[in-house]
Amino acid sequence: MAEIIQRDGTWAFDGDTLRITPGLHRSVPLLRRTYGEITVPLAAVSGVVLEAARGHGRLRLRLREGADPLLQATGGRLPDAADPYRLTVDADRTGAAEYVAEEIRRALLLDRVPQGRTEAYLLPGPPVPVSVRTSDGTVSFDGTRIRIDWADTSERVKRATGPRIITMGDLVRVEWLPNTRHEDGSLRFVTRETALSKLPPDKDPYALDLWGSARRDLLTALVAAAVTARLPHPSTHTATATATATGELPGCAAPVPPPASDHHDVLLRRLRELGRLHRDGVLTDEEFARTKAVVLRGF
Repeated sequence: MAEIIQRDGTWAFDGDTLRITPGLHRSVPLLRRTYGEITVPLAAVSGVVLEAARGHGRLRLRLREGADPLLQATGGRLPDAADPYRLTVDADRTGAAEYVAEEIRRALLLDRVPQGRTEAYLLPGPPVPVSVRTSDGTVSFDGTRIRIDWADTSERVKRATGPRIITMGDLVRVEWLPNTRHEDGSLRFVTRETALSKLPPDKDPYALDLWGSARRDLLTALVAAAVTARLPHPSTHTATATATATGELPGCAAPVPPPASDHHDVLLRRLRELGRLHRDGVLTDEEFARTKAVVLRGF
């Protein structure tokens, strides 16, 4: 067993798996503490490095492309401190850190672990159910459906439509951008009907606009990852694209965006819904005109 225990967390490698446990100190980002312990199989690892930093070192684990739904969902946009696959190492413990890294490298060579992308997720992603309260509302996922309950601070056009429930069968993909304090983030659930929608996050009833606490809004990455883990693996999209080009479609094709005519039908239904909300007095003249203009730009 190769192990290193730091205030930032613990890495323990037994030759087959690396167990990553976040530290409990308040300096450890909320995302990592909420996600909890992660067990990484050796087959998911592509490498490990010990980086030098001022006054300390940093262990960084590199995973194979397509192995982890969290990395797939966040697309490299996680802040460095919130990355669960890094560990800050005290200056007097860099020797122990290098020993752990060398043991992982040796196991990769002995097991001849491939370095290419995986064809399935090798990590399960965050456990469900998972629920996060954000500046725009509360998003929950139970493994089969997503529910969004709007906050009092959400746009009236969102609150007027009531809670949004999305089943996995309707979902095409998840799009996540972090709230960076300099720019708002968003968590968007793209369905078959809304795949071509151009509504901004603050007007889109299938999206959460993340503009409040960057620390708490970052937890939406766990929802995005849990949902991503239950969607078709990205490799299936590649296989479908190749089969389409050769004329040999597999029996189960990946979801594709709806044709333009379907997109226009969605926008027309949205306009009718906005018109009803305006007639019922839910939306003011200004709110109706502003949101209608956004929808019309989608045409």
